Amino acid sequence: MGITLEEPCGTRPPPRAVAVVSTLAIAALVGTTLWATLESGPAGPRWLDIAVALASCALVPVAMARPVAGGLLLSALVILSPVATPAATFAALNAARQRRFAPALAVAVAGVVAHAAQGWWRPFGGLSYTWWLLLMAAAYAALLGWGTWAQARQALLRSLLDRARRAEAEQGRRVSEARLAERALIAREMHDVLAHRLSLLATYAGALEYRPDSPPERLAAAAGVIRTGVHQALDELREVITVLREDPADPDGPAGPGLCDVTRLVDEARQAGLAVRFDDRTDRPVEATPVVGRTAYRVVQEGLTNARKHAAGQPVAVTLAGEPDGELTIDVRNPLSAGLPELPGAGVGLIGLTERVSLAGGRLDHEVDAAGEFRLSARLPWRT
Repeated sequence: MGITLEEPCGTRPPPRAVAVVSTLAIAALVGTTLWATLESGPAGPRWLDIAVALASCALVPVAMARPVAGGLLLSALVILSPVATPAATFAALNAARQRRFAPALAVAVAGVVAHAAQGWWRPFGGLSYTWWLLLMAAAYAALLGWGTWAQARQALLRSLLDRARRAEAEQGRRVSEARLAERALIAREMHDVLAHRLSLLATYAGALEYRPDSPPERLAAAAGVIRTGVHQALDELREVITVLREDPADPDGPAGPGLCDVTRLVDEARQAGLAVRFDDRTDRPVEATPVVGRTAYRVVQEGLTNARKHAAGQPVAVTLAGEPDGELTIDVRNPLSAGLPELPGAGVGLIGLTERVSLAGGRLDHEVDAAGEFRLSARLPWRT
């Protein structure tokens, strides 16, 4: 493949202010060289040196915008007069900084060849032709190396800047995901706690609404249960907030209700009028870890809440089984109700519960079996 002279290398043209300052600086060097050439330089037509000086100054902006083409044009002017040497060497350096190595090498070689031709027909006094040509070749090699190093350094800085920007964007994305996860955790905990308590309160409130002719002592007892339930809901809500403020990296820290609280949960459901048969077959010489205990508690709580909402008046069977060296299984069953009103629900309890059980290393299943019973079961490792 051929070399494209103006193939970009990812470097933008310099700003206008930099171009103007660079042009003025090179013009000053060209003017100094012109004065020295007219005074004591190689013999040659004065008009040619002046014309080359003007053309070199005019080509400096071209060399900055199009480094390869401008560098080759300035190298051609070097053949005619040494006045173009400052502009030609600047063009070689600029090409090495802005273009790939092959086009920049072509500009440098063109500059050395041009100086060789210039020295042949306009010898430079004080040095032999060979030494003068070696010095020019060494100067162009140094300019080529300097420009290539500067370009590589600039590319490295751009790469580091891009990495920093990507890392910042990635950090922002992780923060957003962490916030969403925290919101989901809060929503799941709120659902588990409030849905259970509020369903109990709705049961008692419904009894007060449909039986306003009940004896005063029974109405007072129901109102007392509602008041107690509200206080318990507030206490559990406060407990959830406390748990959420704990360090999530500490799985053995305070974690709310556990496996030993399932009995209390069942008793509360029975007091609310739900017929619950509780069979605890676990061998618990030691309590399960907070993660497993809390998850098991939430599974039973969700099962009782769903039974109260969607199968009012139907008996519920809760079974716990397992041992510390094996698995803990939770099974909640209740027949489906027919023709009875259901309390409203968001329908996300089982979704959040499935995620909770998965995070604890277990598995959750729910189905309606052939006998018409809704079955909620979970299997959890006793120790996570």
